[in-house]
Amino acid sequence: MSNHRRVAVTSPQTRLAHARRRYRGPWRPTTLDPAEAPRAVGLYRVQRRRAMVALALLFALVVGLPLVLAVWPALDDVRVAGVPVSWLAPVVVPFPAMVTLAFWHLRRAEKAEDT
Repeated sequence: MSNHRRVAVTSPQTRLAHARRRYRGPWRPTTLDPAEAPRAVGLYRVQRRRAMVALALLFALVVGLPLVLAVWPALDDVRVAGVPVSWLAPVVVPFPAMVTLAFWHLRRAEKAEDT
């Protein structure tokens, strides 16, 4: 066994983060300039409304696709490359639709900030 003492090595950013937490106390939200507060509240409301629309569309996609497949059992007979559409739809449709929905929502949120 060696007589060397073990030393903990941390990043300078880690030390700064721990120091800030120790000296500043619990996290507090930043205060806004009173002149900018109404715009920030309005922007928050617009983005929240747009997020609710995106969430409703996501819910419709996730719940609606199985319902569509259950309502139209004739989709079992339709085949694409030998695979029934009722098997292919849950694999192929949701993820591209969610990515498209995410980009659409991001663009709308950014447009709200630009106005």
